[in-house]
Amino acid sequence: MTAVTSQDRIRLTQYAHGGGCACKIPPGELEDVLRGLGDAVRVRDPAGALLVGLDHGDDATVVRLNEGLAVLATVDFFTPVVDDPYDWGRIAAANALSDVYATGGRPLVGLNLLAWPRGVLPFELAREVLRGGLEVAAEAGCHVAGGHSVDDPEPKYGMAVTGLVDPGRVLRNDAGAPGVPLSLTKPLGIGVLNTKHKATGEVFPHAVEAMTRLNREPAEAALAAGAVCATDVTGFGLLGHAGKLARASGVTALIDSAAVPYLDGARQALREGHVSGGTRRNLEWVRTYGDLSAVSEEEALLLADAQTSGGLLVAGEIPGAPVVGELLPRGDHALVVR
Repeated sequence: MTAVTSQDRIRLTQYAHGGGCACKIPPGELEDVLRGLGDAVRVRDPAGALLVGLDHGDDATVVRLNEGLAVLATVDFFTPVVDDPYDWGRIAAANALSDVYATGGRPLVGLNLLAWPRGVLPFELAREVLRGGLEVAAEAGCHVAGGHSVDDPEPKYGMAVTGLVDPGRVLRNDAGAPGVPLSLTKPLGIGVLNTKHKATGEVFPHAVEAMTRLNREPAEAALAAGAVCATDVTGFGLLGHAGKLARASGVTALIDSAAVPYLDGARQALREGHVSGGTRRNLEWVRTYGDLSAVSEEEALLLADAQTSGGLLVAGEIPGAPVVGELLPRGDHALVVR
């Protein structure tokens, strides 16, 4: 690639094959990779200190230190989802912190993870990425203490985050029970808008606002309401994450498609064909265990849209969040959309 200077109009999304959480390894392939690894970990944990591990692909790992305190750890990074480096840094940090909130914890310290094509993109942009991450971490009350960087053909950024949680109040994706409603704390549509942004350069400030908004308050509300089961909605889409929660909990997740909120412009972006490969892979995977026969292909794609720094999906009702479905006793399918 030809090196560019800070005077050029640089579109970061053009330097990556994918964008944001849509560049995740497809969920079905990832399940195959991880299958059986949780058993090996448990053999080395005879005291049962590992409260949340590899078993169900939860949002963060949780290790009990004592009866009243547990430490949680998570990591998340991805290629540029927007062209503005400062906004990309903010989004990536908020996304990494989301895993802490989705587990009911509070972040303590983060470590930057930066991959940068040093001979191609100016380091002024990397500085802006890091500045965005620092500002969001500061908003969360999370220290940032160094990190790691590598020279890489594609730019990537994110954080490894360590937090604390009460071991008796952990939010897990395998604790769902029949008869409990499902609440969603951010509208969908981030994926199709980001894909349109990458294709056209059009900026969607309301999508950036959604992605940079911390999930701290919804997590606090979920805990205050007595919730024990939650996950965040990111690269596997609402259907993928709801399906993972349902399969881990041994229930069926019923999603009411008419109740799901969307960002302005999301349906138009879909009609224009701005659908990521990650979203299509999500839908293909979900069809292996879900019944989507009641909705159109367009609706199914939106429900499977790969989100970046999306909201929380909480088993329970919380103020200000629409109820988008409920958990039922396990039926023929782990996921049903009506």
